[in-house]
Amino acid sequence: METIYLKEDYIKLGQALKAAGAVGSGVEAKIEIQDGKVKVNGETEVRRGKKLVAGDMVEYNGTIIKIENEKTGKR
Repeated sequence: METIYLKEDYIKLGQALKAAGAVGSGVEAKIEIQDGKVKVNGETEVRRGKKLVAGDMVEYNGTIIKIENEKTGKR
């Protein structure tokens, strides 16, 4: 499982796939998403610009990507 820590309120789906290293480029992300190979919270998502927020889970090619709030180091 990969974890992406948000620096803003959200991250777009295509950006999340790139940040997690699941795809090599934005073009590859676009194709994979449009081909219906990506799920967000268990539902197939075909919008590359889908906004992901803390708590969202992305599934792609056997990998799960968890979106969390920024890692602050505070306890």
